[in-house]
Amino acid sequence: MKPIEIAKNIYDVGVNDWNIEDFHGYSTPLGTSYNAYLIVDDKVALIDTVKKEFADQLLANIEQIIDPRKIDYVISNHTEMDHSGGLARVMHRIGEDKPVYCSKMGAKNLPMHFSSKLNYQAVKEGEKLSLGRHTLTFLETRMVHWPDSMFTYLKEDQILFSSDGFGQHYAGFEKFDDVVGHTIMPHAKKYFANILLLYAPLILKLVNKVSEMGIGIKMICPDHGVIWRQDPLKIINAYAQWSNQTPKRKAVLVYDTMWHSTEQMADAIAAGLNAEGIKVRPMYLRKWHRSDIMTEVLDAKAVVVGSPTLNNGLFPTVSDFLTYMKGLKPLNKIGAAFGSYGWSGEAAKLITQEMEGMGFEVIAPTRHQYVPNAQSREESYEFGRAIGRLIREQVPA
Repeated sequence: MKPIEIAKNIYDVGVNDWNIEDFHGYSTPLGTSYNAYLIVDDKVALIDTVKKEFADQLLANIEQIIDPRKIDYVISNHTEMDHSGGLARVMHRIGEDKPVYCSKMGAKNLPMHFSSKLNYQAVKEGEKLSLGRHTLTFLETRMVHWPDSMFTYLKEDQILFSSDGFGQHYAGFEKFDDVVGHTIMPHAKKYFANILLLYAPLILKLVNKVSEMGIGIKMICPDHGVIWRQDPLKIINAYAQWSNQTPKRKAVLVYDTMWHSTEQMADAIAAGLNAEGIKVRPMYLRKWHRSDIMTEVLDAKAVVVGSPTLNNGLFPTVSDFLTYMKGLKPLNKIGAAFGSYGWSGEAAKLITQEMEGMGFEVIAPTRHQYVPNAQSREESYEFGRAIGRLIREQVPA
């Protein structure tokens, strides 16, 4: 990918990773990008690097603009290896004595990844760095989504370099929101639901903090995906909405099945939810990736999970999904469990216990032995209707 001038003397020199399919448990069918930004002024600054395997490509992009040895400062907004992996290679090329500006926690964490001999310079909240005509201000953003995370704000051009905030796992030559269009929003939502949901309360505070600071933002430059230049407020407002976790009249029905008995129950429950006017998304775990399911869970009021009983326990795919969802800690959910069984039937009870541990409002589960008959299918249908009525009581139309 060739460098793109995003504002006068400011460049995106990052790279596309077209082939990555999984980002620590999160499916990335469209790949991702590792964005890095070069500001050319009296002093030259590089904001973030890239994954280790792409460090030479980053340096080649920089060479199309300036000799990398002319870089005076490197800013590391985030220690995670998809953004800092290329740091050692870059510093070796530009000079290991040059300062690497990072948060206080970054100065602690970076030496545990790379050489402790690098010139790490910890910055404080609100500290400024002059490049000449441009001034950078550092904003601490702890746990968005690592303890070392920070944003960098360019005052004169009103650009927010937002690290992992406001990003998307999306590789493409279309580098701006107005070029991609509204189709980028599902990717932004998936990114939030699978990476940042756990930190939603902190993100809401951050959004409020930026609003209270009254700083102008003409452009948001994340470290993954497209740059928000047409309407930065659109993604800021979306983050505020997602962080509040205000649910819709919607249920996500997640299940796996061995001999289609649990599947038959799922179909009847979905029909019952629909009869109550609830939008329902049946999601079969061997078709849908856990990260796509969590994207739907983000704004759903109810999560209904079904599993056959296998070896006195949960079906493996169901156990995997529950573990993944538990780590992300979604709020404001109704939980319900169902399943078929042969002789022991523990699965529905185990799902219920997991949901109770997540703080869901859990209703009593339903289950059926062997193949559902007309009566049990009707019971599943009424189970779905009961969940639907509860959703309607709690979520305004």
